[in-house]
Amino acid sequence: MDSKGASPDNVYVSNAVTTAAKILVVGHFAVGKTTFIGTLSEIPPLRTEEKMTQASVDHDDLRGAPDKETTTVALDFGRLTLSDELVLYLFGTPGQHRFTQVWEDMTHGALGALLLVDPSRLAETFPVIDLVEKHGLEFAIAVNSFGPQGQYPEREIREALDLLPDTPVVYCDARDEASSAEALIALVRHLLIRAA
Repeated sequence: MDSKGASPDNVYVSNAVTTAAKILVVGHFAVGKTTFIGTLSEIPPLRTEEKMTQASVDHDDLRGAPDKETTTVALDFGRLTLSDELVLYLFGTPGQHRFTQVWEDMTHGALGALLLVDPSRLAETFPVIDLVEKHGLEFAIAVNSFGPQGQYPEREIREALDLLPDTPVVYCDARDEASSAEALIALVRHLLIRAA
């Protein structure tokens, strides 16, 4: 999904902005990170997607996304202005293990991470949680549900992922702006509570 069109007024950050925050959008391969950033970004997002080729056959497991034709090879980037003084920079990480070094480099300066989860592929989330925790990032879980079949009770998600009681778990559809915004708001609230 493409971002909202950028007008000349919102291409550049206003001089009034005094605070910028870096937020990571993380998750396993083919969970919807690129779509999520494209849905929320007020500017055309930077995408480093490349067409998948035969070279990725032994590396990328397409069982959960058989129609996937491209993959992020470095990062996704978007921007969201929350107020006259505050802007969020959204960095989407690649989901494959071979890009772990890129992922780790992006953690520098990040306030927290929104961890997208596909409820039908929860096992693929554990390495991502390990990386987030290794780098000491606060995070919230956004269960990217594409319909009623993707709705699992929060209790089951928490138990399956062995989450701490205060880790936010929200449901979203990365293609939907309002739903994606609610997921991001849940992370920001969590960060504010932890910083208090």
